[in-house]
Amino acid sequence: MSRVAKNPIAVPSGVEVSIAADAISVKGPLGALKQALTSRVKVNLADGNLQVAAADDSREANAMSGTTRALLANMVFGVSKGFERKLTLVGVGYRAQAQGNKLNLSLGFSHPVEHVMPEGIKVETPSQTEILIRGADKQKVGQVAADVRAYRSPEPYKGKGIRYADEVVSLKETKKK
Repeated sequence: MSRVAKNPIAVPSGVEVSIAADAISVKGPLGALKQALTSRVKVNLADGNLQVAAADDSREANAMSGTTRALLANMVFGVSKGFERKLTLVGVGYRAQAQGNKLNLSLGFSHPVEHVMPEGIKVETPSQTEILIRGADKQKVGQVAADVRAYRSPEPYKGKGIRYADEVVSLKETKKK
């Protein structure tokens, strides 16, 4: 059995888990998430804990049990506390402004860039050079952050661009004569 799948997932109060034959859904204060289940994995809810086990002894079932356990743990954490990614804008004149579900970016192009947030994702701008992306779905939050970063990823000589708050950009040395 997978070492990851052996650990049970504690379901906090206020989070509701419903298990069907082919899917599992988790509802909490920050939203509801649904995940399809494969027939190679069995999921049980007992005493406020979710337990994931492989249905047979195959290698695929073992791998899927660990993957499913990680996905379910992220779902439970997401609907109870939520996920967030912080982006920083580095560069003269680079600005961000959140307006509802839209993010307006000035990134040195001849036109402003407008990014529309998908459903379930909230965006905030505490300052003009900081962007906070929040949501219950870890994959969606990470994908939106990657999409916003892709508009102007950090360049290697001055480090200008959009970067994750914890990202370290190694700068190259300029050419010498």
